[in-house]
Amino acid sequence: MEETFADSPKSWSVDASTISQMTFDLSVKNPNGGEEITHRSPEEIMDEIAALDAESVEVLANIRSLL
Repeated sequence: MEETFADSPKSWSVDASTISQMTFDLSVKNPNGGEEITHRSPEEIMDEIAALDAESVEVLANIRSLL
């Protein structure tokens, strides 16, 4: 009995003749995967955290002056 699967936005098919006969590489390379995500560097993330912390200190100082 042959099992079939329903198509979804994340599914895709490839022609068997396009699979390398040398490597039989079946690694996942979904052409329907959407945009590639670019991750920020740890330094950029730490810089943003420091900037947000400085902003929080300023806001808290302003609130404190109102008390």
